[in-house]
Amino acid sequence: MNAHSISIKPFGKHAVLIEWPNKVEEEILNDILHFNQYLKQNHLEKNIWETVPAYNSLALIQKDSPIDFKTFEGQIRKWYLEKGKLVSVKKVVWKIPVCYDLDFGIDLEEVSKKLNKNIEDIVSMHTQHTYTVYGIGFLPGFMYLGGLPAALEVPRRTVPRLKVEKGAVGLAGKQTGIYPQESPGGWNIIGNCPVPIFNSDKEEPCLVSVGDKIQFHQISRAEYDLHKIEGEVGIYQMEKEGINA
Repeated sequence: MNAHSISIKPFGKHAVLIEWPNKVEEEILNDILHFNQYLKQNHLEKNIWETVPAYNSLALIQKDSPIDFKTFEGQIRKWYLEKGKLVSVKKVVWKIPVCYDLDFGIDLEEVSKKLNKNIEDIVSMHTQHTYTVYGIGFLPGFMYLGGLPAALEVPRRTVPRLKVEKGAVGLAGKQTGIYPQESPGGWNIIGNCPVPIFNSDKEEPCLVSVGDKIQFHQISRAEYDLHKIEGEVGIYQMEKEGINA
């Protein structure tokens, strides 16, 4: 894997931010994930350091003490050149159920008009593509998913809603995503996922990691009601498939 031109800057007293070229490209994301894995395996102790990969950056957070930036910057550059060829990073393809009924897809009709496509075609295109998790943020567990087909690109709503339901699946620009909890939001809502993606009570609260893949599949209202109950009692098992990258 080729080395990229990276920049490194302080991110408060306890963190640094490493930035790759400002592009949304899977090749750059993979380089970030490989370097992140190399650092955790060889240089950064888990109990002392936290790492946060996203899009074109990697934040390194020292939990115990302030960072000597000048010294650490030199170490990072040396490590980046030394990382070499790594074993594959394990990723997961998650298969997520979504109900696209108009009761949930409250913006589907408006999106249909804006895109000049019927609702069935919008749902079909949304479920036929595989998306990459480029970042997790805004809300705990909120996934920013790249790979949306150009035919589904639609601007954010002009006026955001004060309340978007938990599990709402939305479109905004070149991305799609799921609201992991009720919150304000300005994405165009086209459906709802009945099972939780984020659970703060678990040791690993978020099922999904940056670099994973997402595939949506359409379910009926009856299936939605069943899976919601299964999710609430903790017996729903999200379909997944392991891949290497």
